[in-house]
Formats: sequence, C-alpha cells, structure tokens
Amino acid sequence: MKSSLMLVAVVAGFAGAAVALATASPPSAKPARVAFFGHIKEMRRTAKGYEIRFDPAWWLNGHAAEQAAFEDTGSRDVPNDYYIVDEGHRLLSFLVAKGASIGVLNRDLRLVRISPSELSAIVHGRNPNHRQLFSRTAAWWIQIGNKYPNPAVALSQQYQP
Repeated sequence: MKSSLMLVAVVAGFAGAAVALATASPPSAKPARVAFFGHIKEMRRTAKGYEIRFDPAWWLNGHAAEQAAFEDTGSRDVPNDYYIVDEGHRLLSFLVAKGASIGVLNRDLRLVRISPSELSAIVHGRNPNHRQLFSRTAAWWIQIGNKYPNPAVALSQQYQP
C-alpha cells in the first residue's frame, strides 16, 4: 500500500510537466504547415481550382550550406549566407487552395498579392495585369496545409541577388 501511495505522489508531482509536454507539439503531431522551396514549373486549371507542378530544392544556411558548397565546388564560400542544392528535378504535384495567399515580387522587391489565375498566366509566360515583375522565373516558398488534400495555402516568390 505504501508503494502505491508513493507512485500517486510522484505522478501528481509531474502532472504539470506532463501537461506542458502534451501542449507542445508531440513528435507524432502534424505541423500546421510544411514549407517547401523550389520552382513552379507548371500550373494548370482543374475542376476544383488549380494544381502546380513543383521542383523542390534545398535552401541551406550555416554549416549545412558551407558543407554542401564544399562538396560541390571545393570551397566553403557561401555568398549571401545561403546555398541552394537542386539535384533531383522530380516534379511534385500540389493543389492550390482557393483562398491561397499568393505574393509575387515586383521590381521594387515588394510582394504584391495576386490571384491563382494571374499566377497561372505568369507561369505560362504571360503578364495579364502588366505588372513590373522582378522575375518570372524566380524561386518560390510554398506552404502546404496539413488537412487532406493538403493544398498549397501560401506561395511567396523568393528574392535572390
């Protein structure tokens, strides 16, 4: 009987810690969004909206960037404190959420919100609103939601000097 009381006292003493751990993201929980860096290669209209074909790459900083640069070039020099590894070129398919936040860079390097239909036109080499774009081919960050069918909920063009 004494040992059971001792166990209850120990468990009760850690109850606050257990709650704190449970409220933090446990290893099995899905993150609210997952971000990918890469290039939008294609975008097409579907019955329910849009779908992109995305070529992911690794945007690296710090030690990982230096090591990757060294392995690729023999130098640990990482201009602008980042290094991109783009090896596979396998295209991944993502749906684009109807209310997705889409930002394209203009020549003043400001993100301008655009619609999925305008992004599709830009991906296909058109500029229907005659925007002064920084680059039609710049890389993108896309954020993927965690609920099926896991659409892209935010897309932002990345400035690269």
